Amino acid sequence: MTAQYIENGLRLEHREDAAFLFWEAFKAKLGPVMRSEDRAIRYLRENIDAAHAISAVSDAGVLLGVVGYKTGQGGFVGGGLKEFCSVYGWFGGLWRGLVLSTLDRPLEAGTLLMDGIFVAQAARGTGVGTMLLDAVKSRARQLGCSSVRLDVIDTNPRARALYERQGFVAVETRETGLFRHVFGFRSSTRMVCAL
Repeated sequence: MTAQYIENGLRLEHREDAAFLFWEAFKAKLGPVMRSEDRAIRYLRENIDAAHAISAVSDAGVLLGVVGYKTGQGGFVGGGLKEFCSVYGWFGGLWRGLVLSTLDRPLEAGTLLMDGIFVAQAARGTGVGTMLLDAVKSRARQLGCSSVRLDVIDTNPRARALYERQGFVAVETRETGLFRHVFGFRSSTRMVCAL
């Protein structure tokens, strides 16, 4: 097995891979709104904020996974209506931005908000996800936070099981209502890990 390293940020040469891996991880949830795949990956590539990422990298320099987080200074996947419109046109960007804004989660004082975690298919089951979760907890402590928060959808029980093994506790479940027809999941559970 190849050695794995954690790095703060995201290397410039990993930007394309990160956009692709993010899309692979979240396309079931975001695909109905962000299609086509080419445009979605372009939007992600252009709006990733490397300063809000922690990367897992092999000793050969291959990107294995990323955990993103959100602070008052931004999040891993940034952008807004202007950026959506630059990729999808004014009408396509407007409605996509408005629909996706329903998924936005507010920041809470003293809590670091995770903004997505994903691991390359070939690296799954090798401990990369655990390493990334440990790293984001460490980053939260460095930022003076007393907890880490994430949201997991009902159609991803494997991820939820990992989070629970890592000390995250479910605190609230919210139904998506009519948006379940758009995003393909019925509920989202807010989970918090005290540090």
